[in-house]
Amino acid sequence: MGIKINVGMKQDYSYLFQGLSSGSGGMGNLNFLSDYASIKNGSYGKLMKAYYGGGQNSGTASAGKKSNSSDVVDRILEEKKNPKISKEAQEANTKLTTGLSSLNTSVSALRNEKTYTDTNGVSAADKTAAAVKNYVSNYNDVVNAAKGSTLKNKTAYVANMMSATAANADKLSEIGVTINSNGTLSLNEEKLKAAGVSKVQELFSAKDITSYGSTIASRVQFAGGASASASTDAAGSTQTNNTAGSNASTLKADARKLASEELYAKIKDKDGNETDQYDIANIFATAKSFVSNYNKLFDTAGSSSNSGAVANLSYIREKTARSADTLKQFGISVDYKGRMKIDEDTFKKADMSKVQRFFKEYGSSVATNASLVDFYMTTQANSASGYTADGGYNVQGNFLYTL
Repeated sequence: MGIKINVGMKQDYSYLFQGLSSGSGGMGNLNFLSDYASIKNGSYGKLMKAYYGGGQNSGTASAGKKSNSSDVVDRILEEKKNPKISKEAQEANTKLTTGLSSLNTSVSALRNEKTYTDTNGVSAADKTAAAVKNYVSNYNDVVNAAKGSTLKNKTAYVANMMSATAANADKLSEIGVTINSNGTLSLNEEKLKAAGVSKVQELFSAKDITSYGSTIASRVQFAGGASASASTDAAGSTQTNNTAGSNASTLKADARKLASEELYAKIKDKDGNETDQYDIANIFATAKSFVSNYNKLFDTAGSSSNSGAVANLSYIREKTARSADTLKQFGISVDYKGRMKIDEDTFKKADMSKVQRFFKEYGSSVATNASLVDFYMTTQANSASGYTADGGYNVQGNFLYTL
């Protein structure tokens, strides 16, 4: 039975995963932070030992009690550092990880143009129907697994993926896909076949980075569905984080410069009088650097599992997609993968006053998000989901965001 959805409003499916968070709102995060800080600086252990060991009499009996109390403290500290996970949660975590990989494969097939062409006697209609059916099945596996998973950095993106699906409910309905009350999908194969291949292809278009298919693909990849290689090696992961942080910092500097008044100051003549000419060479050099660092940032940070960094990368990419037509007027094109390219001749012939007005808003906005990417990729470079073996705790994995 389908759920009634107001597509005009962005749906928040975080309620499906409420059992994953501790406390309510920001207080849960603060409590975890407090625990973490106390464990790291030793005050937690001292407090517990003082509590269990206080008021004891001297002698053998006292020594035995203190030994027992120390054992209790050690057990409490160990559980704080390495919280036990139920068998059910472990199974859900495994299913979610494998499910995301399968979902990445199925959404990739729907974004592949070859799916929509006849091949070896198999019609495009049959191939498309099979691909959509496979997508719905894998999507449902991921949603169901996420409900019992403790992998908060992954479930955050599943919730966001579900919000994107809700926002496209009407378009999905046109191809026979409806959203159930529990967030899973149902498929009407007859309606799918009647809709036609082109409608499905448009919905999952890889050439449009704002399409439903592209949005789902990015969320699945951010959740780790594409590859887990970025976090398999601690040293390599740290190096990647640091490099991404550096690229984000450089992009931020370029974006701020493009948004500044100083860059567009008119050239002065030999007598020191202001002319009506811009220093186009300098403006172009800054724009070229911006484009280069924009691409480098996504190359280094695009596969990050840090949800804070990825959220801000998403904001940057979506702002750029919305501004693609304007950027094109200045010779800056954005391909279907979201990468930028700048044409020198077109840029230098553009009206620099329009360039200035555009980057005053767009550049400032990108700089803000790039600054946050820098923060998450450097300050929180080694954070992981939940408490780690050394007492570390990933605060970033403890909230769900919606776009």
